[in-house]
This record gives sequence, structure tokens and C-alpha cells, in this order.
Amino acid sequence: MTPNPFLKKLGYSDTDRLVIVHTDDIGMCQASLTAFEHLWEFGTISSGAVMVPCPWFASVAKMCRENPQIDMGVHATLNSEWTAYRWGPISTHDAKSGLLDADGYFHQWQPAVYEQADPGAVAIEVEAQLERALAAGMDVTHMDSHMGTVLHPKFIQSYIQIALSRGIPPMLPRLEAKGLEYLSEQEKAAYAPLLEHLQSQGIPLLDGMYGMPLSAEGDHLEIAKQLLSQAPVGISHFILHPSVDTPELRAIAPDWEARVANYKAFMSQELKDFIKNSGIQLIGYRALREAMKN
Repeated sequence: MTPNPFLKKLGYSDTDRLVIVHTDDIGMCQASLTAFEHLWEFGTISSGAVMVPCPWFASVAKMCRENPQIDMGVHATLNSEWTAYRWGPISTHDAKSGLLDADGYFHQWQPAVYEQADPGAVAIEVEAQLERALAAGMDVTHMDSHMGTVLHPKFIQSYIQIALSRGIPPMLPRLEAKGLEYLSEQEKAAYAPLLEHLQSQGIPLLDGMYGMPLSAEGDHLEIAKQLLSQAPVGISHFILHPSVDTPELRAIAPDWEARVANYKAFMSQELKDFIKNSGIQLIGYRALREAMKN
């Protein structure tokens, strides 16, 4: 793979390894917000993304207004995956949009969105989420995708256009990126023209898009060290889903133990020291956003 052109734009060499340690699902519940605050202060994360339709969005926005150095993006949300805790679109309640399930919430899983959602309605909803974050006073550093749904070929063009129209980078991989091994050659060929065009236009793309498991099995500290040591040359988006242990989290998420394990691993001084001595550099999306302007 050719060197990522953004390495030099950011002042690094073609062989450096930059990692955005990124916390997903911020604002999904209170436990995610507390975890983000702790981890940001501790220094083992460098970015996060908020789920605007979720109940704790307003508290995330308040935190970002009071701490403008925080690197927070919008986690474009088209799914509501839990069974007893749900959320829905902020742009419409019209069933004809295809965004809603029979109960009036977002569909739980991606296939239903792919099959039923009107691409125009998806674009309106994604834009509404970004606009709500901006109106709340957030300095939005990027956009990314909850459960990968908006990266589907039916929706990806509007996702990109909405982000770029506000001067912020959309999370997008290079085709050879670590973490995309699951894509078939046919799928890669379908995305290739778009991604090659974006790179030629000076839009940052990622060399890795992978992260921590949402399974409680194994020692998450050791898993984190192993995975971070595998960061490729270039710029990686390394995902975790940290939450503190609360009754609310346990009631919501069957995978709560994994979320707590993610949090504990990244609150470890051992991991902080490992990152410091590993040869990788932590960056946030704000740096990419600013470099994109040049």
C-alpha cells in the first residue's frame, strides 16, 4: 500500500504509525459518558463519537461545550439494537421513510435498514443529527457510523457529502486497510472508484479500522496491547466501547461486561505506559480536519 499522504500533512514520516483511539456509542447511556470523561482525562483515548438520538446526548454536548479541547464526532445512527431500551429518528415519524420499525423506533439491525429505508430519508436524518450537534455548540471533529449502516452503497454518498459540506472528515478506510479483510473482492471493486476519487481530492482515509472485542472473554488489557501493537503504518481508527459498571448499563446491554472490560483496560497505567513506549502516536480527528483544509 502506498504511503498515506496525510502522514506528511500532519508532520510525520511515511513509516510512522498514528492511531485514533476512538470511543463509540457516547451518550447511548450515562455509563458511556462517565467512561469517556475518565478516559479522556487519563489520556488513553484521543476521540469519541456521540449518538445524537440517544437520551444522554444533551449531557455530552454540555461536556463538550465546557471542554472545547475534547475531540468528539457524530456517530451517525440508523439502528436501535437493544430490546428494552430504544430510540428513533429525530427528523421524522413518518413510516413511509422506511427508517422506523413497527414500534416506531429505528430498526434493530442493518438488513432492515438496507431493505426498507429511503435513501433520501437517510440523508435527511444524518444531516439532522449533525445539525443538532452543531446547534448544541459542539465543535464536531468528524462523522462516523453506528454499526456501519450508513456506509452501505445506498447511503454512503450522502454521508460523505453531508460531512464534507461542513468541512469535517467522514470516517472512511482505504481499500487495503487493516480490518476490511471481510470484504469480498466484488465489494472492494464497488467502493474503489469512490475511495480513490476522495483520496485524490485530499480527503483523509484510514489505513486501519479495527478495535476491541465486544465479548467479555479474555484479558482485555492484554488484548488491547496485542491489537495496538498490530497497528499498521499510516493512520488507524481503533474502536472501543467503554462504559462504567452501572445498573442502567446492565439493564440495557447484554454485552455490558465487555464494555466495562474495555473501560478498565484503558484506565490501566500499564496500558498507558505501553502506548507511550510502543512507537505509535495518538492523534484525534481534529488534526485530520485541520490538515484537510490545507
